[in-house]
Amino acid sequence: NHILWCSESCYQADFLVFTGDTPADVMKIYADLTGYASEFPAWAAGFWQCKLRYEDQEQLLEVAREYKRRNLPISVIVIDFFHWTKQGEFKFDPVDWPDPEAMVKELKDLGVELMVSVWPTIDSSSENFGEMAQRGLLVRSDRGCNIHMNWMGETIFFDATNPDAQEFVWDRCKENYFDKGIKIFWLDEAEPEYGPYDFDVYRYFAGPALQTSNLYPKMYAKGFYDGMKKEGMDKILNLVRCAWAGSQKYGALVWSGDVHSSFRALREQLQAGLSMGLAGIPWWTTDIGGFLGGDINDEGFRELLVRWFEWGTFCPVMRLHGERPPFKPLDEEFRNGTKLFSSGQDNEVWSFGEENYEILKKYLFIREKLRSYIREAMDECSRSGLPVMRPLFFDFSNDKTAWETEDQYMFGADILFAPIMEKGQVERKVYLPEGKWVSVIDKKVYEGKQWLTVHAELNQYIAFVKEGSEVLAAF
Repeated sequence: NHILWCSESCYQADFLVFTGDTPADVMKIYADLTGYASEFPAWAAGFWQCKLRYEDQEQLLEVAREYKRRNLPISVIVIDFFHWTKQGEFKFDPVDWPDPEAMVKELKDLGVELMVSVWPTIDSSSENFGEMAQRGLLVRSDRGCNIHMNWMGETIFFDATNPDAQEFVWDRCKENYFDKGIKIFWLDEAEPEYGPYDFDVYRYFAGPALQTSNLYPKMYAKGFYDGMKKEGMDKILNLVRCAWAGSQKYGALVWSGDVHSSFRALREQLQAGLSMGLAGIPWWTTDIGGFLGGDINDEGFRELLVRWFEWGTFCPVMRLHGERPPFKPLDEEFRNGTKLFSSGQDNEVWSFGEENYEILKKYLFIREKLRSYIREAMDECSRSGLPVMRPLFFDFSNDKTAWETEDQYMFGADILFAPIMEKGQVERKVYLPEGKWVSVIDKKVYEGKQWLTVHAELNQYIAFVKEGSEVLAAF
């Protein structure tokens, strides 16, 4: 029950150790120091549809329409990277996205929010590069060639630690996205991911990179948060690929990055999500199915997807994403001197076979029934600093076995979830802490302080609800 707190710099030796009577007490003290998560918007508790990548406006709209034709719940749909003219111009390519306002309006009429990808990379041939370089809004190098990435163009990262750079990037995104009705941003590449990882040569407005790089994702999120606040928004949420202490107070929803489509990666995500909550950042998500790989016609991947999807139902944000090779061929490789990016295979819930579709559809409706419960849990974490997805020892700190159990967790105050994360697995041991617990499989009541062996076929999941909880009706 100790937390070791260090400064925002990477290596400065100013530390503070503090304690509390329970893990929840410690997390509250930590939130007092670093900030509480801002209010969670109601729409974010539903299902998010995403893939690498929807190639044009009509393709994206047709996916949203199909969800509605099938009467499937969907809250958010996502436009991924390379929808822009050039990196660093922060605007739609009008060839593929001719009428963003009409697109947003149709999605709003369908009850679907739109999220758009933003990258912090500024192409040296883009329209904003000259001004940004002249005004010192880009990350600098102490020596050598100052090109940070040469993937899909020669680019330099904007300096997110510079308030003027934050304002410049936000102003462009406001003009080209926000003013067209888009109110959610995917702030990708937030590490930032330099091509050669020579951090000793880079220099920010805040100082040398070796001292201040951890600030980058936090300030990246802050720039958009401040801009959206200025426009009158109150419940702000933006997806970010990494974070630092305090990111939570700037509406940062963190996801675990481009992980592999494998059962090993799935098991690692559970630890990542619980660890993120322990780091004071309760809004967390993962690419359901994994990002790298995932043949949609392979039965092994389809099994993985189902197990990942059922677990994603009990994560703070439920978001389906992935590259899904092989990539589709391009009609043109370059446009106006800019290299274009292709798209992976289909990644909607009906894309993985009819048997899988029926299973995934079931989880969509379970998630829909859980939305009010999730919002209440998120509201509590904004007040107390307590993560919505947390290890058993948070709620049962006097139980030695709860401290030793690492592969199941509490989802809010009343749901205990035990994911299946091994290929071919159809049963596992589950520990029930003190109290009485209702199984969602057989609806029987079980006494706590015992281990159970629970069977769950591919179309089943393992969860227990505290006896008497209203959320049991969702199952």
